[in-house]
This record gives sequence, C-alpha cells and structure tokens, in this order.
Amino acid sequence: MVHTVHIDVVSAEESIFSGEAEFVVAPAVAGEVGIYPNHTPLITTVKPGALRIKQADIAEETLIFISGGMLEIQPGLITVLADTAIRGHDLDEAKAIAAKEAAEEAMKNRTSEVDYAKAQGELAEALAQIQAIQKLRKNVH
Repeated sequence: MVHTVHIDVVSAEESIFSGEAEFVVAPAVAGEVGIYPNHTPLITTVKPGALRIKQADIAEETLIFISGGMLEIQPGLITVLADTAIRGHDLDEAKAIAAKEAAEEAMKNRTSEVDYAKAQGELAEALAQIQAIQKLRKNVH
C-alpha cells in the first residue's frame, strides 16, 4: 500500500486540484521543497514556478504553474493558496514569451523604480512559466 498525503491547490478564482499524492515538490522562496506524507508542519511563501504532484498509480507527474502565494504543510494535508494557478496543459508558451519580452522592454524603458520593480516581477513570472512549460514538455517526451 502506498502512503499518500491530501493536497489542495486553490487560486483566487477556483480550486485547481484536490487529491491524494505520493509526494509534492513546491517552489518555496528559499528553494524547492520536497514533501512526503507525514512531513513536519511548515508554512512558507512560494515563488512563481512549477508545483509538481506525483499521484499514486499515475506514472506522470501533474504540473501546475503557480505565480506565488502560500504553502501550508500538515502531516496529512498540503494546502497551496496561489495568487494564480494554471494547469500545466493550459500554459501558453507564445503568451509567456510575449510577456517575457514585454517585461524586458519595460525594464529598459522604465520611468521610475516602481516601474522597474513591477517589470522585474513580471519577468520572473514569465520566465517561471517558460521553465514550467519546458518541464512539462520534457515529461511528455
């Protein structure tokens, strides 16, 4: 029998995922966090990146792009409260590349430090989406 932990991934708009997982990898601010059943309780912020979920009896990992938010880990429950969450198969590479280019252009043509900081955040999110798409593509092939 495989040990599992329940995970809920929720964005501001909807519940993205709810189910049992053998393990989860989350993009925490201090680095990726690997989570197995009965993990020590933890609350941390997450940065833009790929949330990877290995479900029992399914060979491929489920990938969800999250743009930031909070991660709470309890021994039997993982909760991800994401600012934005997009299922891996719904990611649009062309849109992510366009957002990256727009953010880079905004950083060059900034009119204030606030504009520069906003563009940096948008660039980080676009790069994280592109990396998530590449991970998903690697898992499919």
